[in-house]
Amino acid sequence: MHIFYIEKSNSEIVKLSEEESKHAIKVLRLKLGDLVNLIDGVGGFYLAKLISENHKSCQFSVIEKHENYQKLSYFVHIAIAPTKNIERFEWFLEKSTEIGVSEITPLLCEHSERKVVKNERLEKVILSAVKQSVKAFLPRLNEMHDFNSLVTKTFDGEKYIAHCNKQELPLLKNLVSHNENALILIGPEGDFSPKEVHFALQNGFKEISLGTSRLRTETAGVVACHTFSLLNL
Repeated sequence: MHIFYIEKSNSEIVKLSEEESKHAIKVLRLKLGDLVNLIDGVGGFYLAKLISENHKSCQFSVIEKHENYQKLSYFVHIAIAPTKNIERFEWFLEKSTEIGVSEITPLLCEHSERKVVKNERLEKVILSAVKQSVKAFLPRLNEMHDFNSLVTKTFDGEKYIAHCNKQELPLLKNLVSHNENALILIGPEGDFSPKEVHFALQNGFKEISLGTSRLRTETAGVVACHTFSLLNL
């Protein structure tokens, strides 16, 4: 069944945005009476019937609504340096969203090769992945943060930094607790600098490894998300 995104609403009649309406009517050619699923990004999952074929603002009548649909039992915030090739970073956003991530912060580090990202494009990638994976919660995408400013922020949960500057670090999978809240830092292609790792440790972060292989930045982010997902099944 087709899935569309709407703003949260308590009304029994809801409207799609112009972009979503055009896709529903012009591309998918939905007709009056057709059933679809709707999500509002904050846990609402709806079954609805098309009652207006306006391609700029089509309307649906809500038949059923479920709150907190498939809500994660944990909270995982990935702060990750965007890759030089933006398509690789978009791949990370897509796959981590499909697996399950709560919050994402692009991270500006000493070795970062990409210093600017356009969140409008990235938010579309995330929304598409949410609909593809039939989720009702939209991960929060923050503006890019400087490494030091993010590391010194208060976080209610465990804090980890993944890097390859040291051998025999503890594996993330051996540290994670069930239903845990966690912030995980993933560095750029050139990894975190020793200075950054030291600063993170001074601010309560734990050093971790994501496995025996040296991973690309975007792969490391996905592995971190997948680790939390598997340990919370």
